[in-house]
Amino acid sequence: MPVSSPACVVGLGYVGLPLAVALAEAGVPVVGYDVSTARVAELQDGSSGIEDVADEATRTPGLTFTADVCDLEACQTYVLCVPTPLREGMPDLGAVEAASRAVASVLSAGDLVVLESTTYPGTTEEVVGPLLDAGSGLVAGRDYLLAYSPERIDPGNPTYGIGNTPKVVGGMDDASTKAAVRFYETVCDTVVQVDGTREAEMAKLLENTFRHVNIALVNEMAVFCRELDIDLWQVIEAAKTKPFGFMPFYPGPGVGGHCIPVDPSYLSWRVRKMGFTFRFVELAQEINAQMPSYTVARLGDLLNDAGIALSRSRVLCLGAAYKPGVADCRESPSIEVMRQLRRKGVTVAYADPFVPDLVLDTERLAAVPLSDLGAYDAVLVLTPHAGFDLELVRREATLVLDTRAALAPGENVYRL
Repeated sequence: MPVSSPACVVGLGYVGLPLAVALAEAGVPVVGYDVSTARVAELQDGSSGIEDVADEATRTPGLTFTADVCDLEACQTYVLCVPTPLREGMPDLGAVEAASRAVASVLSAGDLVVLESTTYPGTTEEVVGPLLDAGSGLVAGRDYLLAYSPERIDPGNPTYGIGNTPKVVGGMDDASTKAAVRFYETVCDTVVQVDGTREAEMAKLLENTFRHVNIALVNEMAVFCRELDIDLWQVIEAAKTKPFGFMPFYPGPGVGGHCIPVDPSYLSWRVRKMGFTFRFVELAQEINAQMPSYTVARLGDLLNDAGIALSRSRVLCLGAAYKPGVADCRESPSIEVMRQLRRKGVTVAYADPFVPDLVLDTERLAAVPLSDLGAYDAVLVLTPHAGFDLELVRREATLVLDTRAALAPGENVYRL
C-alpha cells in the first residue's frame, strides 16, 4: 500500500486531529471525519479547538473535514480515534461501535483499519472486526487488514508529540501488522511492533495502570506523612537522586483526564469477567477517588485554625482543567473539589484561562480574573497553569492550600 494513499481519521478530538494534521503534513491525503456537524464546521472555519494544534494547521494542504460518511469511499486506511468512556463503571464502546459501522459502509478489499481508542484486550478482534465484517461483507485478515495502535497523546506536552513518541502496533495477522507499521512510519520516528492486537491493547493499559497505582501510592503517603510531620515533597526529591530503581510521582487532589482515571477500569472490568479481581487497580481507584474529599477536609482544617468556618468561607480555586496547559475538564479532580466545597456551603469562585465557564451541578459559573485575592478567605491551587501569577497569590492571599507543590511552603502557604 503506497503511503500516499488517502487516509481517514475518524474522530477529531485530542487524539484524532493531531494525527490527521501530522499525516497531511507528511504528504498523506487525509479526510477527517466526525459525526458532529458542529465540530466539522468549526474545523472548516479554521478553528482547531485544541491547544496543541494551531488554527492554521486546519488548513494544511491535503486535509479536509466532513460529517458525511460517503466522502470516505476513496480512503484506503481508516484510523478510529473515538472516545471510550466509562458508564456506571463499565466500558462504553458505543462510539467505537458506531465508528466501525460507518467505516464498514465504505470499506473495500485491501483497506487497512486501525483502532487507536483505549479499550480492553480483545476489542479489536472481538468487537471492531465482526462489525466491519457484517457491514462490509468482507472478512478481516482475508479481504482487509485490521490492527490496533494505542494513542499516546499527552495534551499540553511541549516535548513529546506524535513524531517523537514511539508508536506501538499490533495486527490480527502478520500482513495487518506490517501494513500498520508502514502507515505509521510516515509520521512516527519509531514504530514498535508486537505480536498481536491484544498485546498492543494491553500495553496501553499497563502504561496507565502503572501511573494510576503509583499516584495512589504517593497520595496515600501524603495523608500519613502530614500526620507524621514529614515533608513528603522533600522525601521525593531525596529519593529521586537514586540513579536507578526509582521514578518520582507526586501527590495531588486526585487524578483526571481521559486516560488515568478510566483506562485501569477497562482492565479491571476485563479481569473481573474472567472471575478474578485486580486488587492493585481497585485499591488505587479507592485511594485516588478519596483525594478530593481529603483536599476539602484539609482546607477546612486550615480555615478552622484561622478561626473561619468552612461553610461560611469564600474560596478561589485556581484551575478547573485536569492538567496545566489544556482546557480538558474530563474527570478533573478540580471540578469534584469545587462541587464538594459548594455542597458544604462554601462560596466558590474559580480562575482558569483555558476554561471560560463550567457547570457545577446545575449552575453555570464563569471564570474570574486573578485579582482582589484579599477578598477570599483562601486560595486553593488545583491546576497550576503557567499563566497564573503564583507569586501574586503568595503575596496577596491570606491563606493558600497548594495541592500541586507549585509554591514553596511559607507562613501563608500550605501543602496537602
